[in-house]
Amino acid sequence: MDWKIVLDLLVSVLLIATIGYAVMLNQRLTQLRKNRDDMAKIIVSFNEATVRAESSIPKLKKAAEDSGAALQERVEKAQSLRDDLAFMIERADTMANRLENAVKTARTDVRPQVTAQVRPGGGMAPPPMAAPAPQGARAATVAAAASAEMEFDDRSEAERELLRALQSMR
Repeated sequence: MDWKIVLDLLVSVLLIATIGYAVMLNQRLTQLRKNRDDMAKIIVSFNEATVRAESSIPKLKKAAEDSGAALQERVEKAQSLRDDLAFMIERADTMANRLENAVKTARTDVRPQVTAQVRPGGGMAPPPMAAPAPQGARAATVAAAASAEMEFDDRSEAERELLRALQSMR
């Protein structure tokens, strides 16, 4: 055989292998271009989402500041109410102590005046017992005594409202 034919056959086989490799490379490049287009779409949508998020940050900061200010106002108002309630409780304790002392004094003044009564037939009758006052009447008496001890001008608005509420419950 001739060297020229062997070389031509060898070149032809190598050309066929090169063409097959070029076809395979072309398919991969096509897939890469397709994926690159998809990747570009993803990057564009990611960019848009980033811009929206960045534009929302100042709005969120403003909303957080407004909420913080409103919460601070409520906390201050609650502290003021807490102080008023503490004052009212202190005053109520003082009034309750006064009423308790007044009741003790009244009981000690009434007990010596009660005398034993003689029963017909020679025995001693026990002293009469006062019937316990109903709960509502007792509360009304306590509230009336408490309101009599305090002057109206010395009361805060919260105390006045509390007294009105107590009086309306009678």
